[in-house]
Amino acid sequence: MTKKTPPGHRPGQATTDQGRRRVIKGFAAGSLLPLLGANLLACSDNDRDSVPREPGVAASFRHGVASGDPLENRVIIWTRATPETEGTVQLRWEVASDEAFSNIVASGRGSTSADTDYTAKVDVQGLSPGSEYYYRFFTGETASPTGRTRTLPAAGVTAVSFAVLSCSNYPAGFFNVYKEVAKADVDAVLHLGDYIYEYGADGYATGRAEEFGRQPQPPGEITRLSDYRTRYAQYRSDGDLQSAHAAHPFIVVWDDHEICNDTWKAGAQNHQPDAEGDFQQRVQAALQAWYEWMPIRPVGMDDQIIYRQFQYGDLVDLLMLDTRLVGRDEQLRYSDLSDQNGINVEAARAAIADSRRSLLGATQSQWLNTRLTQSTATWQVLGQQVLMGRYDIPARILENLNPWNNPDIEAGKALLRESVAAKTTAVAERTPAQQALLDSAIPNNLDAWGGYAFSRDELMDQAREAGARLVSFAGDTHNAWASQLTDAQGNIVGVELATSSVSSPGLESFLGEETALRFEAAMVTLIDGLHYTNLRDRGYLLATFTPTSVTARWRFVSNTDSTTYTLLDDRAYDLTVFAADMRLG
Repeated sequence: MTKKTPPGHRPGQATTDQGRRRVIKGFAAGSLLPLLGANLLACSDNDRDSVPREPGVAASFRHGVASGDPLENRVIIWTRATPETEGTVQLRWEVASDEAFSNIVASGRGSTSADTDYTAKVDVQGLSPGSEYYYRFFTGETASPTGRTRTLPAAGVTAVSFAVLSCSNYPAGFFNVYKEVAKADVDAVLHLGDYIYEYGADGYATGRAEEFGRQPQPPGEITRLSDYRTRYAQYRSDGDLQSAHAAHPFIVVWDDHEICNDTWKAGAQNHQPDAEGDFQQRVQAALQAWYEWMPIRPVGMDDQIIYRQFQYGDLVDLLMLDTRLVGRDEQLRYSDLSDQNGINVEAARAAIADSRRSLLGATQSQWLNTRLTQSTATWQVLGQQVLMGRYDIPARILENLNPWNNPDIEAGKALLRESVAAKTTAVAERTPAQQALLDSAIPNNLDAWGGYAFSRDELMDQAREAGARLVSFAGDTHNAWASQLTDAQGNIVGVELATSSVSSPGLESFLGEETALRFEAAMVTLIDGLHYTNLRDRGYLLATFTPTSVTARWRFVSNTDSTTYTLLDDRAYDLTVFAADMRLG
């Protein structure tokens, strides 16, 4: 519930491979593609002492280091050099098996410049599976901080753990959650998007930015390459974010705010072409900066963009998806599906189920189906952006709690109480009005999988037919969720584990904390398959996989309006997913 009022909708737009190729041509296969790997340095340095080098300009490492996209024998390492004057900065890098760097296993050198915003990354190869490494960069005699990373295991894996993150909004508050993640004992951090936000100083969640000393830079909404670069530099100046990157390899995907709110493949709610120019040019700028600043392997010529696979031995197949940009058709809006009597439930259901509308696109969907079918791992895990479960609630509640259209919270609360009362009444004893209220349930978020019912049902069928033990991670909502995943017939297919936000406000900012607390219990009662939700707190998800179960623990911080905080141990929540039957317990 953090979106602006969207403009008019163009329903019924078909998704085709031709349309997808147009998008890829716009932001990858054209002028952008060569730049996505332009900051990739050499992977070996056998003759480094025999080749003379220009000294380059002096620089420092103000934005730390990072690593990501680990494979069995390679990993990306990253840094940014801040130059004292414009020019070319010469860099050296080292990777060692020990923190003292007494056993250097790989090294190299190269240069960076303003062409790539002085960022640099290395695809370090020839590493051993399942091993911990340390890395650092030099410019002249100036050393970067030391980072720690880890390669993927090859076999014999008995446990894998992830910290799952989403929605880090710099002006909204301090990054205490990143500080906690830096201390966590995990194999990797999965960041599911909204790593930055595009809004200006008067935009979403900036009300206390001046008080915090965290006003957005640049001060306006970011639309150009220089804007996006400046915004990433501001976020990466944060010490807690730097610590999290230095401690663990990150596996990342983008969501909408890396570009602009409610992005889809050919536009966005928060993009006005008349004032902000061509949308594809904005996407090009946003993604170039993202690839420069993220520790991700440069896009390949296979046009996969960011959907990719990470195999943790025979225990976990991690499949990272793009539910935002490559294949997504434009979001539906209930304002376009309403009449004088409110939301037209039948019309809404028909539009949501339209088989011509896609979230993944045909090519990505086929890629995912192939990976699920071929997987021999115990667990098939999706790292993706938006909620997948069936979070359906009565239409009248949505009408009254819509924050973009004169919400009536008291009326919404009353309807929620009525709905819970109806749900807890035996079917034979319900009044016609109670049954009608429950029968009007529709998805509460059309920007998530609930707005793309055909795509969700298709994926559920693919997973069931593949015999997958499906676990889907999600972010985006700023709140924590755990839900059973089912197909259209109600058969259990998997589970959804959704993380809260790093700092972006959740439903408590709209409802108030006391009301949000009441809503938590009510939603679990009202929504079939929903086992847990936290609508109040900022935090992250810690998930540990073994051959027999997944343990999920949501951890929350007491506040983000100060760097002094505590862990809310009384609000931590644990769930177990059993491999035998994929039920939450």
